[in-house]
Amino acid sequence: MTNPVDTIRIGTLVSGAGAPDYIRQILDHGFETFELTWGWGKNPQQQDLPALAAELRALMGQRAGIAAIGMYGNPITSADDAKQWEILIDNAHHFGTDVVTGFAGANPELAIDKHQEEVKRVWIPLAERAKAKGVRIAWENCPMGGTWGSPRYNIATNDTAWDLLFAWIGLDNVGLEWEPCHQMCQLIDPMPQLRQYAKRIFHVHGKDASVYRDVISRHGILSGREFCHHRTPGFGDSNWTDIISELRRVGFHGAIDIEGWHDPIYRGELEMTGQVHALNYLKRCRTTFVANPTEAKKQAGY
Repeated sequence: MTNPVDTIRIGTLVSGAGAPDYIRQILDHGFETFELTWGWGKNPQQQDLPALAAELRALMGQRAGIAAIGMYGNPITSADDAKQWEILIDNAHHFGTDVVTGFAGANPELAIDKHQEEVKRVWIPLAERAKAKGVRIAWENCPMGGTWGSPRYNIATNDTAWDLLFAWIGLDNVGLEWEPCHQMCQLIDPMPQLRQYAKRIFHVHGKDASVYRDVISRHGILSGREFCHHRTPGFGDSNWTDIISELRRVGFHGAIDIEGWHDPIYRGELEMTGQVHALNYLKRCRTTFVANPTEAKKQAGY
């Protein structure tokens, strides 16, 4: 009998550089998936991707899989970063995934709604290339310190921007790598947004936030005081049972991969303590499958 609960898998992010050694150290904790990430000078072009994929398959066996591969740079201003996207799109099948993730990029001299020509120049060819290979593109929703008027690395930061991007490109294989953290730190309630855009979410980052409403009430958000922290799931404000329920409602089959290395408390020596807590917490939120008894189904007329 199939297990419909496990169509949503729980894993973590891993740097593409050195991935086999790191995964070998943490695989026994029970991670079901991994997202491989590149960026900030460590590009996929520097590695033999088919060989890396083969090594990971041999290492993981049936215990885990690669949910997504991602390039986190600025393809709007860097032709090399756009080239790295091409490389990942062309090699996704080696890893057994159809999801390539990262930032949409940004020209910091243009407001987000003035990016139409830039987006069409860069992303229509990438999206068409991906479509031809059966690959989906998922943009992370992290502002990277930018604003609407002066974005830094990523214009795919909120629903207004997403609507523009989807309209400008016009292909259904472009969507989101969504997480509640970045929305909460913009003081956006993530749940109504999730319900509206769930069908365009192709991958989820397991990252949460703690928002300190008392600080906001007293000091606002421009005082220099910290009014929110990025958190590992299980330590923040989100109800991940609700998030997973909404994803399941629209038939999401994919992964929630924990984005660690941000929590202000469970970091350093406590990093993997926090990540394994998040792994087990998210598995509980996913619930455990229990098959319906055949006789009870017959008696109920099913």
